[in-house]
Amino acid sequence: MVGWIKPAVFIACVAPFGLLVYGAFSAGLGPDPAETLMLVTGEWALRFLLLTLAVTPLRKLSHWQWPIRFRRMLGLFAFFYACVHLVTFGQFFIGWNGGRALEEVVKRPYITVGVMAWLLLLPLALTSTRGMQRRLGRNWRRLHQLVYPALVFACVHLAWQVRSDYGEALVYCLLAGGLLLFRLWPRIRARA
Repeated sequence: MVGWIKPAVFIACVAPFGLLVYGAFSAGLGPDPAETLMLVTGEWALRFLLLTLAVTPLRKLSHWQWPIRFRRMLGLFAFFYACVHLVTFGQFFIGWNGGRALEEVVKRPYITVGVMAWLLLLPLALTSTRGMQRRLGRNWRRLHQLVYPALVFACVHLAWQVRSDYGEALVYCLLAGGLLLFRLWPRIRARA
């Protein structure tokens, strides 16, 4: 069953990027293509991060084992879209100027937490292989708990840059809060 699902999931994960590339070449990204690229890639990075963290609750609640096979792919796509988001910022907003990048990170808190989220995802992507999992042993699991603060930083990054309509940011934050609570609930109950 998983054999045909994996390519389908991969194609679904690549589709938003394909649509962006098509929009870029067909002048379909609106009046400010750079802003559209920033917005869409940031949203997809957060969506894939949420989907990655939703795999374990889905497995536990449904008792299906097969969703766990897609967690790594979803996590790597979260990192991919976060990288495209960062590259878009570097290319169109700061022109790869190191001094300006540092100034933006220091001056704008929403950029600071966005960069922190990306920095936390970087070691997760670099250690996502089975070989690294074997090499790191139990430390691999500890390292990959960085996904939780990365999710918090990503949500704060989104919420701090919203200027008027907080509805979408609130939905993402509530979903993130629910997923984090699902992870923390057994520890809360054990302490109680």
